[in-house]
Amino acid sequence: MSESFAISVLGDRGSVLGFRAIGLDTHFAETPDEARPILKKLARDSAIIYITENLAAGLKSDIDAYTDRVTPAIITIPGKSGSLGLGMSQLKSAVERAVGANILET
Repeated sequence: MSESFAISVLGDRGSVLGFRAIGLDTHFAETPDEARPILKKLARDSAIIYITENLAAGLKSDIDAYTDRVTPAIITIPGKSGSLGLGMSQLKSAVERAVGANILET
């Protein structure tokens, strides 16, 4: 496995094109089926992958395969249509696994 520190963004064109302006590696997909092979390639080449929530929802089992690995860190971001709440849900789950309790409940 090669050492890579690339940061990639995967999502529909309207949601991720702006990330290209700040130098991130952007990849476009409209459906989970289009995104799946791109995600697999990015997982080999990137340390961090930002993925829009709408794609992440359709790729849950694919993303879960990387949950306990050091790289890539897969982070969900809202798409152009707004947040689905998946990012917060994943954060709560990660904290619960690390700490052993849900400390984010209010």
